[in-house]
Amino acid sequence: NLKTLSAPREREHMKKSEIKFDITMDDNNVPESIHWSASDNNKHSEAKAIMLAMWDAQENTTMRIDLWNKEMQVEEMKQLVHQTLMTLADTFERATNEKNMAGAMREFGNYFAEKMKLQGPL
Repeated sequence: NLKTLSAPREREHMKKSEIKFDITMDDNNVPESIHWSASDNNKHSEAKAIMLAMWDAQENTTMRIDLWNKEMQVEEMKQLVHQTLMTLADTFERATNEKNMAGAMREFGNYFAEKMKLQGPL
C-alpha cells in the first residue's frame, strides 16, 4: 500500500528558487569555508557545516553530502546533530502523519542530548 507525499504548495503560482553552495577546499580536499545563497533571498551566508540529503528515485536510495569546515568545534557538531534529529522527526511526522514514530525519534533526540550533555536552547 503505497502513499504519495505531497509538499504543500499552490500549483497555480509555482516559482523556482536556486540554492547555491560555494565550498573552498584545501590541498587535502578539506573544506576551509562554506558559503551559501538562495535566489529568492539576496542574502549570502557563511556556514560551518552542511548536512544535505536527497532522494534519488531512480536508484531508490538517499544521496548525502556531509561537509564541515576546519573551524567546526566538536560541541557545535553535537548541537548540529541533535537539532537535525529533532527537526527530522518534525519533517517525518509532517510528511507521513506517523505521530508515534516521530515521538520515538524525538525521545532518541532527547536521549542523545542527555548523553552528549547538551545544555541551553536546543
